[in-house]
Amino acid sequence: MVFANIEYLFLLLLLIPYIVWYIMRRKNSEATLQISDARVYAHTPKSYKNYLLHVPFALRIIALVLIILVLARPQTTDSWQNSEIEGIDIMLAMDVSTSMLAEDLKPNRLEAAKDVAAEFINGRPNDNIGITLFAGESFTQCPLTVDHAVLLNLLKDMKCGLIEDGTAIGMGIANAVTRLKDSKAKSKVIILLTDGVNNKGDISPLTAAEIAKSFGIRIYTIGVGTNGMAPYPYPVGGTVQYVNMPVEIDEKTLTQIAGTTDGNYFRATSNSKLKEVYEEIDKLEKTKLNVKEYSKRQEEYRWFALAAFLCVLLEVLLRNSILKKIP
Repeated sequence: MVFANIEYLFLLLLLIPYIVWYIMRRKNSEATLQISDARVYAHTPKSYKNYLLHVPFALRIIALVLIILVLARPQTTDSWQNSEIEGIDIMLAMDVSTSMLAEDLKPNRLEAAKDVAAEFINGRPNDNIGITLFAGESFTQCPLTVDHAVLLNLLKDMKCGLIEDGTAIGMGIANAVTRLKDSKAKSKVIILLTDGVNNKGDISPLTAAEIAKSFGIRIYTIGVGTNGMAPYPYPVGGTVQYVNMPVEIDEKTLTQIAGTTDGNYFRATSNSKLKEVYEEIDKLEKTKLNVKEYSKRQEEYRWFALAAFLCVLLEVLLRNSILKKIP
């Protein structure tokens, strides 16, 4: 409950001197009689009127309090919010070439990328998110959707060997652009993750970046892989042997792709670094939330006014009936 004219509540302070005046007045108006011993009157039964003597004054005080509350206009409020969410459309372009099986990240680059991408998706419930996979060619694993349960299931099923091997970065970008170009969202983003150098595809990475820029799409690029050599599992006669392979990431091209579209390039050399990269992108691309607040107020003075009227009425009845002859 709130009060529209809360300043009227200060009138309650005026009741203090009124109560003091009443107490002093009653004390001075009581008749006294000096006697040598009052013990004989100790057990004299008192009339019920003695117990009602101060009730009219108490009723008057209560009535005044209630009248002041009426002047302060007590109100109850019903409030609610109307949220307008402006989501971001995001395509995750992920490299699934066989080099992603290297185990410089644990358990390997691909699984580490899937785990961190799943956390990223779970943290953005209001955004349309899709997945594009690329190796020697590219295809859409999941179009833009807000059904993140389906998206996460498809992400979990992602693995190497689904398509021709190689690294067609330009084709991966072009496929993601195709999914985003007709989007009505004000912010359109591609997060491209790769561990290699473009060596396949009909579209160069920089040409694909220019196409993305023309549609207002920003690209964040991530180079995943440690520095130097990385252990790569190589099947031999029914067993797996590990061969150290050099880590070759075309950081110059990835930086140019990001710069062309006003994005950023990140390097992830470990699981923790990869997680930090996605957290940084999450901070850069925040969903806009506009909240309108509404409230409805109802006047509640009627009950206070009715109670004040009943107190006054009861006081008048007592003074003019039971307590009529008592000063």
